[in-house]
Amino acid sequence: MEELVEKLKKEIIEQLNLEEIEPDDIDPATPLFDEGLGLDSIDALELIVLLEKEYGQKIEDPKKGKEILYSVNTIAEFIRKNS
Repeated sequence: MEELVEKLKKEIIEQLNLEEIEPDDIDPATPLFDEGLGLDSIDALELIVLLEKEYGQKIEDPKKGKEILYSVNTIAEFIRKNS
């Protein structure tokens, strides 16, 4: 799981072009949106594309999407459960 979390951090930085952020700067339990990294709805779409492209995972229920994309840990857990 730790390996997946580290990989996700790097992929999120790359996918969202977060040039000023290093993987170590991201606490895997911190919210990605609002008070955490401050991501927005466009970033959410980019993360959904990342999940589909890299992991073959689709978020079917938009309501669940908010829970799944809450933090790096919740994304990793979703991937682990659905792989």
